[in-house]
Amino acid sequence: MSLDNTGRLYLERQVTLARAVIAALSLVALLETSGAPVRRASVIVLSGYLIVALAAGVVERFLSEKRFRIPLAADVVVLAVFLYLTPSVSAFWFLFLFTVFALATRGNTRAMLVLVGVATVGIIARVAVEQPFRWQSVWHWIAIGLGTLVSGLGMGFLGAREREHLARQQFLEKITGLVRFDRGLNESIRQVLGEVALAFECELACLAILDEELERLFVWKVRPSDLEPRGAETLPQARSETFLFDCLEISMAWEFKNGAGEGFGWDRRTGETFRSVPPPPTSTREEFGARSLLAVTLESAGRPSGRVLLVNPQSPRKRFSAGDLRWFEHIVRQVGPSLENVFLLRSLRTRAVESERSRISRDLHDGVLQTLLSLKIQLNVLRRKLPQKPDQAGEDLANLQKTVQQESDELRRMVTDLRPLRVESADMRELMFAFAERFRSEHGLAVDLFIDDRDLRLPDRICRELFQIYRESLHNVKKHAHASHVVVKLEQDEARVFLFVDDNGRGFSFSGRYTSEELDQLRLGPISIKERTRSVGGTLTVESNPGHGARLTVEIPLS
Repeated sequence: MSLDNTGRLYLERQVTLARAVIAALSLVALLETSGAPVRRASVIVLSGYLIVALAAGVVERFLSEKRFRIPLAADVVVLAVFLYLTPSVSAFWFLFLFTVFALATRGNTRAMLVLVGVATVGIIARVAVEQPFRWQSVWHWIAIGLGTLVSGLGMGFLGAREREHLARQQFLEKITGLVRFDRGLNESIRQVLGEVALAFECELACLAILDEELERLFVWKVRPSDLEPRGAETLPQARSETFLFDCLEISMAWEFKNGAGEGFGWDRRTGETFRSVPPPPTSTREEFGARSLLAVTLESAGRPSGRVLLVNPQSPRKRFSAGDLRWFEHIVRQVGPSLENVFLLRSLRTRAVESERSRISRDLHDGVLQTLLSLKIQLNVLRRKLPQKPDQAGEDLANLQKTVQQESDELRRMVTDLRPLRVESADMRELMFAFAERFRSEHGLAVDLFIDDRDLRLPDRICRELFQIYRESLHNVKKHAHASHVVVKLEQDEARVFLFVDDNGRGFSFSGRYTSEELDQLRLGPISIKERTRSVGGTLTVESNPGHGARLTVEIPLS
């Protein structure tokens, strides 16, 4: 797994800092622990190396726009020269371990292994040359060689793990950032699954989610070569065994062979490894033509809801390991909440669209369509009446023309209300007063608008829904209440915003004060206003006194 520029820069800075620290420690070890007289040349070489390392660190820290990097080849050369000059094994080990770590963090595994082997042989030869040969000395040489070999391999492992950990963190950040609502669900899934399939060198990635309410299975199949998002396959719940297997609590890897195959896995909740893992259904292999696969459970609201599969239809380049399965499990666990949020937002948007369509359908049915049906009936009556009573038919036609004009105005208003509306906090006051003025002039209804705070501080989404509620409330008063006067008040405190709409019309068909939940149970009240209020986490209260008007109170929290 490769690093991006940010990751490489981070590791280079770590190496630059470590070089100065290790050079200083090596110099101290040379001067303090050497049993033999210290060669002046070794002190000069190490001191010069320390000065250059400190200079690189200062430039890195204070002059980040300047590039001053010491190549690793220079570290290797210094290490070889120092091995020849130094009498101190401890001082050499400091430089040796640093160089191994630097090579490992660069991803140069082969060079690192060569260095460990050469350094082990070199340090044994260096010690053997300086000491007189005795059979007892052989054990000393072997111990020094083993110490050099083990410490070098261990330091190389730590450097490789550091690089791998950083690369994995960057990969998790990358794929989590790919899940964005504005990209759409299908595109987000395509990009995430494509990146995961590339990381594991697999030919196909699959996401299967079971919707228990709809009793349907949604399946996305993505290949790394796919450039366009594909919609989910919608399958009956009976097909879930193919994609979800028998148990969602098992994370597993499986390789199909001539017989059933073999695999391994564990309980995703406890991590307990199973001695034997039940094989995937035969339908799974037939569906994908799979030779090997990884399967991990996807959670939603703390419950298993689906599976993410990585599939190789051909023989894989390498067999999946337990480390691969744990890493894949970690990826799915990391990206799962982001996917769940996109699902929820998509569901909310779908519900909002359905609610708006329902409202439009209801308004058309109760308004324009009913009027058109009435016009059709009246026109049939006029057609029969015209030969006998032409004068009365003319008056009726004038009334029909007036009705058509009113319904045309109402339909025009509905079309206007359907246009996208952008309302911001800074414009809210002016928009509300402008609409009140236009409403007065067009409908002859007295509207008094009071806004206490001249500087409203509301989120844009609340402003948009609040303005729609205000506009729809006035149209409802004009259409249904037959009122002559409406008073609207908008108030705000630190935690909430309130909208009050009072009219002197005939009120609702019920008497008393009801919340939106009570109105739902009684199937009463303005449905669209209730839905808009809920969409921003607010509450609606309706007070009605038949024959003496009504009051709507909308309360919306700001947090």
